[in-house]
Amino acid sequence: MDRKATGIVSYLTIVGWFVAYFAGDRDGAKFHLNQGLVVHLTFIVLAIMGRIPIIGWFVWILRIVAFFCGVLGVVYAFQDQDKEIPLLGIIKLLK
Repeated sequence: MDRKATGIVSYLTIVGWFVAYFAGDRDGAKFHLNQGLVVHLTFIVLAIMGRIPIIGWFVWILRIVAFFCGVLGVVYAFQDQDKEIPLLGIIKLLK
């Protein structure tokens, strides 16, 4: 996969992230691989937090925000831009 396709696939699902990481252009799309991983881990953490009865309704709002951050990441990857997604873009997991 080229840089653009790797960036787009890394945001779609966690399985897509693993495919993009192992079969894609890892060096060229490292920025989008990091951003996609942050979005997926955010969804996992929010799914766990959503089980808490008192804050469950607030977590749904955060999940919607995280979804739109992921969509914005796909748009940036499609446009071949290395722009950080809002709120989650400052987190760096991959070096």
